[in-house]
Amino acid sequence: MSRGGIEKGGADEAHRVLGVVGTLPWDTIHDRDPARAPVEEWGGIAYALGALEATLDERWQILPILKVGSDLSSRAHAFLGDLPRVRTGGVKVVPEANNRVELRYLDSARRTERLTGGVPAWTRAELEPILARVDALYVNFISGSEMDVATAGWLRTVFDGPIYADLHSLFLGVTQRGERFGQELVDASGWLQSFDAVQMNEAEFELLGRAAGDPWALAAASVGDRLKLISVTLGPLGAAYVVAPDFRADPMSWRETRQVETARPVPSGRVSRPVGSIGTDPTGCGDVWGATCFARLLAGDDLETAMESANALAGRNAHLRGADSLHRHLKGQLSTGGSGR
Repeated sequence: MSRGGIEKGGADEAHRVLGVVGTLPWDTIHDRDPARAPVEEWGGIAYALGALEATLDERWQILPILKVGSDLSSRAHAFLGDLPRVRTGGVKVVPEANNRVELRYLDSARRTERLTGGVPAWTRAELEPILARVDALYVNFISGSEMDVATAGWLRTVFDGPIYADLHSLFLGVTQRGERFGQELVDASGWLQSFDAVQMNEAEFELLGRAAGDPWALAAASVGDRLKLISVTLGPLGAAYVVAPDFRADPMSWRETRQVETARPVPSGRVSRPVGSIGTDPTGCGDVWGATCFARLLAGDDLETAMESANALAGRNAHLRGADSLHRHLKGQLSTGGSGR
């Protein structure tokens, strides 16, 4: 046990393990062009896993920490088995129906989203033995119900490794019919202070700052002794960031500056997206972006270099419909003819 509770050390010196918390929904994606047939396959954390498989340093392996419904568990295990660096033991089959998401695009950015099914959240008792096997954590709120804020706060207390979180679906409410809608982040401070690094898109960032009036001022006030990095994806414009004054690019060093008060000012910046063709399917681009950025930081890249890689691969993801064989596509091993399949 470490001073916080659960020690890092899920692997030997030759291989470290990245734990990946999220949800694996079965997606039905309707293109804005009604002439194109819908795509049905795995979505959500599948995009992040594909990006991690493609971009993680060879010293790292991947441990998905997922709950899947018994109705789709065999197909889920088959999908995960196609990812060479995925370790087993973090997937729990539950009796509830697996999450299913229906996406209908109105244009290149706007879409409607309907969620059905619903696997339960992780509890502390379930997570604790798994955490002892991993060295770093990537948390992606795909359903928004992966864990509650109390569990996230506990996670930060007991786990000594770096924790990167994409807050995406924490900004989405859901109606009784399953339609999802944007909303302000409830207990924003509690969520932000539960992680070393957080990610959101531009619309979510505006929702975060609505109560404060200025999201950038709120971001500058939020980074410091606990939260080290806020990244904001900006679609075709690239991504922006705000970091703590003592920010270090190596996530494995973030623990050393936890609870250390530092002086202001707070650095910030923006990294533009590379010039090139824009794909037709933006589904999963934010997931690819965050997974790539964190993977490249773990590999030793500086922040802006990692963000440049994330911008490039998120753009490449938009040229493939769905997440099947995504890791091969991101490595340049799969051709889509530039327009998706």
